[in-house]
Amino acid sequence: MESQLGLGEESFDLRYTVWVREALNQFPDCFTITDPCVPGHPIVFASNGFLKMVGYSREEVVGRNGRMFQGPETDRRSVMVIREAIREERGVQVSLLNYRKDGTPFWMLFQMCPVFSKEDDRVINFVGVQVPLSRRPRLSRLRLCEDRNGVRDSAFRCCRREVCSESILERGRASSMGSVSSLDDQDIAEDEINEPCEANEREKTKASAAINNILSVLTHYSEYTGRLVSENRCSPTGNARLVSSLNLSLGRIKQSFVLTDALLPDLPIVYASEAFLKMTGYARNEVLGRNCRFLSGTHTDPTTQFEIKECIRTQQACTVRILNYRKDRTCFWNFLHISPVRNASGKVAFFVGIQIDDRCKNEERHGLNPEMRQLSVVGAVKVAVRGLSMGASTS
Repeated sequence: MESQLGLGEESFDLRYTVWVREALNQFPDCFTITDPCVPGHPIVFASNGFLKMVGYSREEVVGRNGRMFQGPETDRRSVMVIREAIREERGVQVSLLNYRKDGTPFWMLFQMCPVFSKEDDRVINFVGVQVPLSRRPRLSRLRLCEDRNGVRDSAFRCCRREVCSESILERGRASSMGSVSSLDDQDIAEDEINEPCEANEREKTKASAAINNILSVLTHYSEYTGRLVSENRCSPTGNARLVSSLNLSLGRIKQSFVLTDALLPDLPIVYASEAFLKMTGYARNEVLGRNCRFLSGTHTDPTTQFEIKECIRTQQACTVRILNYRKDRTCFWNFLHISPVRNASGKVAFFVGIQIDDRCKNEERHGLNPEMRQLSVVGAVKVAVRGLSMGASTS
């Protein structure tokens, strides 16, 4: 637990400085901040209001995943809605049944939004605001209680549960009395806590205002470290979101390759494999957003460059041997294959470029030849892009 706590707090403090905690705790709202870049997607900050609402201490919450607040009656469909929003790196607002430390359930409005790094458009945090929901008894339930007890005053005593979790107290009272009417009240209480609790406009406005306040503080304190954040992506297209979601699938491909965005001017690199970074000597932040021409140098053949440009213009695949340069300006012959990658709708969304150092291309004598290795990478990238874009469109 201590290691999880330390890892979560360290990732948060490096981004915003330790002063941000004091500023965030000035808000009375219930909210958490999570870090999807840390294994397990743990909570890295929990507000005082949130801790008071759920009954846990800060040490019991920070470093753990938000699943700890779910329980037997938590709607699985609502959980999947949240998971899909996280996967697609977008905001979401949903009513959710969660559980306090003592086991009592309560309904809340959960509003979540991503926080993006201005440096590379990655999602570096999710802010989740929790607003407890008021239970407003239905008219049909009031009539049921009126028929059973004979007077409307009894109906209000039976059914007035303004907060969803109060039904648990009614359940315990019914069990201790042991009468038939008390057991009926217990059935009503059980039905009520399991019944979806919708947020009103006031509660929705409260959640949105809290989100805006928190994002304002995070944006301000990120300026102290120079690691600026934003509530919006800098990229004007949706491909950056797609690539970010593709990272896990693309990370399994061990060859040297880059993915460029065909929908943006000058085809900037939006993904670079670890093998590519190792081969060229560049860091990831030095590569993303740039055109592949930065690998060219004094003795790079302009004719080969033109051939590549024409293939891209006509959206055709091509294979060339081109002289490229590493970061330290040492040159190498790049056995390069470029291929268009279409999304689920059939449009060219990316170009993938696979690089093999010409001196090393025949090292794997007992494996696939260089051409087959390149084509296998193209196939893997195409499957990942089409599969994920189809999933995003159906979601």
